Amino acid sequence: MGCIFCEIAEKKRPARIIYEDDHALAFEDINPQAPVHALVIPKKHISTNLEIKEEDNALIGHLFQIANRIAKDRGIAERGFRLVINCNPESGQTVFHIHLHIVGGRLMHWPPG
Repeated sequence: MGCIFCEIAEKKRPARIIYEDDHALAFEDINPQAPVHALVIPKKHISTNLEIKEEDNALIGHLFQIANRIAKDRGIAERGFRLVINCNPESGQTVFHIHLHIVGGRLMHWPPG
């Protein structure tokens, strides 16, 4: 399929992996926007959140649990952090494989941009 995140999950591309289990993977963003910036992906390819099916509900909840664990491990949970899912080009999605951005370690502003 040519999906860079599928290739990372299959270990065909390098990444700084910080979490992995049978269903998901988390790794450092290569272009961090904050002191902590990691991505959490499902190993199952789902292009956008619009393609999430009811049978994916447990998987999506699992991604959020991983994000929470990383936020706690990185020391940003209590201070605050942002979880971002972009959907389609106008939102800024450039890799069409759903992923949660965990962003923290600095003051976040609103609106984001």
